[in-house]
Amino acid sequence: MTRNSAGGSGDRADGNVAVVSDLDPDCTASDVEPDTPYLAEINGIVDYGVFVDLSNSVSGLVHESVLEGTFRVGQQLVVELEEVRENGDMAFVPVDVDLEADEVRIEAVAHDYPLTGTDRLAANVGEQIHLEGTIVQIKQTGGPTIFHVADEHGVVPCAAFEEAGVRAYPALEVGDIIRVTGTPEHRDESVQIEVDGLSLLEGEDEAEARERLEAALAERAQPHDVEPLIEWPAFEKLRPDLREVATLLRRTVLEGRPIRVRHHADGDGMCAAVPVQLALERFIAEVHEDANAPQHLIKRLPAKAPFYEMEDATRDLNFALEDRERHGQQLPLLLMLDNGSTAEDVPAYETLAHYDIPIVAIDHHHPDPEAVADSLDAHVNPYLHDEDYRITTGMLCVELARMIAPDLTDDLRHVPAVAGVSDRSKADAMDQYLELASENGYDENRLCDVSEALDYAAFWLRYNSGDRLIQDVLELDDAEDERHRRLVQFLADRSRADVDEQLEAAMHHVDHERLDSGVHLYRIDVEHHAHRFTYPAPGKTTGEIHDRKIQETGDPVITVGYGPDFAVLRSDGVRLDIPEMVSELEAELPGAGVSGGGHLVVGSIKFVKGKREAVIDALVEKMAAADIDEALSAATPLEN
Repeated sequence: MTRNSAGGSGDRADGNVAVVSDLDPDCTASDVEPDTPYLAEINGIVDYGVFVDLSNSVSGLVHESVLEGTFRVGQQLVVELEEVRENGDMAFVPVDVDLEADEVRIEAVAHDYPLTGTDRLAANVGEQIHLEGTIVQIKQTGGPTIFHVADEHGVVPCAAFEEAGVRAYPALEVGDIIRVTGTPEHRDESVQIEVDGLSLLEGEDEAEARERLEAALAERAQPHDVEPLIEWPAFEKLRPDLREVATLLRRTVLEGRPIRVRHHADGDGMCAAVPVQLALERFIAEVHEDANAPQHLIKRLPAKAPFYEMEDATRDLNFALEDRERHGQQLPLLLMLDNGSTAEDVPAYETLAHYDIPIVAIDHHHPDPEAVADSLDAHVNPYLHDEDYRITTGMLCVELARMIAPDLTDDLRHVPAVAGVSDRSKADAMDQYLELASENGYDENRLCDVSEALDYAAFWLRYNSGDRLIQDVLELDDAEDERHRRLVQFLADRSRADVDEQLEAAMHHVDHERLDSGVHLYRIDVEHHAHRFTYPAPGKTTGEIHDRKIQETGDPVITVGYGPDFAVLRSDGVRLDIPEMVSELEAELPGAGVSGGGHLVVGSIKFVKGKREAVIDALVEKMAAADIDEALSAATPLEN
């Protein structure tokens, strides 16, 4: 007897060689053809005949009237299909082939799988289907094992039961290409496949399926072509970079990988992060059959520092590893917004690099592109295109969100203006953004109120994302208009009252001197002459003092708020380069532990407590030597 993997049928071929088809175990009745000899195995003997199996699901009766001789369970026969009765039972007749004496060629027959995509599961509820895809998550529950499988159209949970709490199909891993046979069923608000069988695709089947899935994924990951909200040549330089990030984020969702968003905890940071969060949640809901997927696959978290702190990085990494252990998730993509462009971010990035976690940064702070180049999978920053901080991260991310989920556009038209007001952008395009916002009922006073409310809420939320609250403040995701207006007014009023209380005490302790360049320099020890651990924080306090001094004296003005080991800088009308000044201080003051940065004319510096006087004095010298430039009026944010 010889075997051949090719398909085929016939009574005799090649002279006296008999050709017999052998069904693969997963073949069904649809694979059985008339007038074709099949290899069968006897599984039962009764008075009226013998029952035979042709595969795991194909069996039938050979009637005693067509049988001769004696038989035993486990014996092999060659049979042909006689008929399929109305109830679906199959009857077979023996074929005159002696497997022991005749020369026989056995040809394997693979099951012909008509595949059902995840986009058609709802229409096939209750019916057995076949699906091919990539395992993107394996979660062991107290009952079944849940395999999340991604095909060309989406991701579906597939429940396979071995026994309660025991891993089904333990050899399968995330990334494997598999074939699922099962029945779609409604589970809560989702569709889930109840698994009859899972099989690992190998060889040509695996290669063909992987190529098909990759082509579909690459096509679906492409972002939407959306018209820009305004015409702004400076912004258009960054649009290809944003499209690259939109493609990467959509692909990440299609691959079932979680996304962790870290953003600066201020108005511009939230105007950047919340639209992207909403866009990704909508795309996740579109891709995943699991109704709970958006809440599991994207997390937005504020960051107080103007860089990615090791505390945040180790916490993020620990949560990611725990989620992988408990829920079988892949490690996430980290999306840094309004943050993440400087050398200070690198140690945290290198921590994540040990686990190959991809990182994307969208920022408008002055970057250290060479320092972060090896850490980032994508980097969007106006400075990389000879533009500057006047293009805020919120403006960038509204366009990014629209590329991912364009149906959000009407809800987002006012958000770039809020971002610009929050960061005090003096960009040429601000007039266009203000006009766009006014069409949605947002005049400048209302925009200022929203900005104040965001800062105030962010301070008290601390490390909490405050999803619903922030969405109500920004009037996003079906926020109720009347509640939004009342909430914004309350938070803005509280913010201004707390600022007034802070400055009532602090303004008496502001020191003033006139630099040789004619610049007004104001200094205050915010550690001793401002309320601590309450709103506003030192950065906001310094910024508010700075604004009042500009109103009193006009440009040029520099304000420094300092504590035991930090200083916050604000400047209007002076050509400063704070990142460069920080670099110079690092070299000039060994042992001072100088670090920091920010925008060119707004930033913060850290140092060791014992070197405060030396750092502040050196800083003042550098600021005194800076040129006056009225064009640099404060198009800058109030960092916390």
